[in-house]
Amino acid sequence: MNNTGNDQTYAEDPWRVFRIMSEFVEGFEEMSQVGPAVSVFGSARTKPGDRYYEQARKLGSMLAKKGFAVITGGGPGIMEAANRGAYEAGGKSIGLNIALPHEQMANPYTNIEMDFRYFFARKVMFIKYACAFICFPGGFGTMDEFFESMTLIQTGKVESFPVILFGKAFWGKLAGWMDNVLLRRHKTISAEDMDLFTMTDSLREVVKIVETGCELERSRRAKPVRYGHRRPTGEGTVVGRLPKVKSKRRR
Repeated sequence: MNNTGNDQTYAEDPWRVFRIMSEFVEGFEEMSQVGPAVSVFGSARTKPGDRYYEQARKLGSMLAKKGFAVITGGGPGIMEAANRGAYEAGGKSIGLNIALPHEQMANPYTNIEMDFRYFFARKVMFIKYACAFICFPGGFGTMDEFFESMTLIQTGKVESFPVILFGKAFWGKLAGWMDNVLLRRHKTISAEDMDLFTMTDSLREVVKIVETGCELERSRRAKPVRYGHRRPTGEGTVVGRLPKVKSKRRR
């Protein structure tokens, strides 16, 4: 088997670090200026006129009028709708686009736009600079962002923040499956893990939860942090401790 091509790719890996680093540097530099923000996720396939599109558009406007920047993946569908609402309301509308094998058209309703090659660098921007996540109905990408947030909060790698699932008809069965299968049948999560997110059909409730969560985040940041105690890292997570190694049993 000829591995010449792969060998060449692997040889370039050390230099790839600089490309990765540039995405973080540019992202940190640009996003550090946006102020309080909310990340909105949802399907790129949702069309204008769809009720979820119109609700995401209205929510973007409501958030902008409350002084929140709206961050999305910069594409069409729900992302476009949320950006559009914020843009039309005169707020900060941010699109974090991603390079994909199939071309994705960036929506035109952003006043801050960034392009990423790497999903992991883009994810850091979604998490580090948002005080809340709002997930509209979507596909694998939306599920990925939702479960990423659940993992980070559950493990304590980030301070708890509001994660809102909008659309009970869409999310209800998934929440039911987590409760019945993960919690009750297999016990792979704890009862309190089901409280890490809120499910709603009310845009007003979404905004209220966001305001409360962001105010808590502001007060948390205002307090001095003792060295080593819930100390934040540069990428927005919490400094952790490496696992302890059990002493090996003697034969």
